[in-house]
Amino acid sequence: MRILLLSNQPERTTRLLMFKATLMSQGQEVIVPRFSSHDWLAIARQTREVLRKEKPDVVHLFNVPDIIFHGLGKLKGSCYKKLIYDYRSPWGVELQMSFGPLARPAGEHFERELAAASDLITAVNRPLAEKVSTYIQRKNKPLFIVNNYPEKSFLDKCRAGPGKDGDKPLVFMGRISRQEGIGNLLRLIRRIPDQTFWIIGDGPFSRWYLRGLPKNARFFGWQPHDKVAGLISQARICLIPHKRSLLTPYATDRSVWKLNEYLLLGKIVVASGVTEEETRKNLVIVEPEDLEPAVRENLKRDPEKLLPEDYRFWDRNDPTIKEVYESL
Repeated sequence: MRILLLSNQPERTTRLLMFKATLMSQGQEVIVPRFSSHDWLAIARQTREVLRKEKPDVVHLFNVPDIIFHGLGKLKGSCYKKLIYDYRSPWGVELQMSFGPLARPAGEHFERELAAASDLITAVNRPLAEKVSTYIQRKNKPLFIVNNYPEKSFLDKCRAGPGKDGDKPLVFMGRISRQEGIGNLLRLIRRIPDQTFWIIGDGPFSRWYLRGLPKNARFFGWQPHDKVAGLISQARICLIPHKRSLLTPYATDRSVWKLNEYLLLGKIVVASGVTEEETRKNLVIVEPEDLEPAVRENLKRDPEKLLPEDYRFWDRNDPTIKEVYESL
């Protein structure tokens, strides 16, 4: 089976690349296109060119922004045979957060279009599966949940980082943005001046957000993924300081990559703006206004020791992914 994995930036879409590795290990022929532009119109045009050239058996589309792939369903039969819609983020909700309530129906229009055109749907967690299922008129359309868990090899990447002996920082890793809680993080840094904070990541406005950064914080900027585990391994506590938003119900312990990477390395995680699907060792979820007391409380304790059943690895998804493609 020839499978084309599609997103707006395929070479940088972690979930797509995880699927690629699994499918190749299962003996499938996988095609991942590379686009010469980030412009939405150019990506839409180049997508059609790739499909006409490759004519894959299956297109597996990883959503957001869904408008790029408007009309993709009409190419089924002439340019490819089957369409899988991977619902990994509620684009309509994201548009509402950025542009107001009137933008949400527009975004969800394109979500509905792709869900209707698909032969099968995959989703990253239960809340997203429930949301996308409301778009499906044919009630027997197959829908599978494939959670975002790290590869086992992530554990092998814990090389020593740049911390001093005995230095156990509080670590934030992610995009420097309002959506990922940079305001909450900076308040924490200022309110707990006796603790060292590491900020790992970047964003288009990171210099503006981090101007006047307190002396107890160190900014690393963007770091390659093979160095991330080594940095996390030195943390006393890992932080996810998201504000509560319309996305909170859809951001869960089974979908947030960095949350699962933190937990996999046995770290205490203090998080806000996310939802718990299952009870996990060392995971503390609080309201954003309770971040500071939760951090102070957890500074006093050691993480619980992980047992084999506490680990969550991507290869748990292997049987599900195999079933997805066999069902076609």
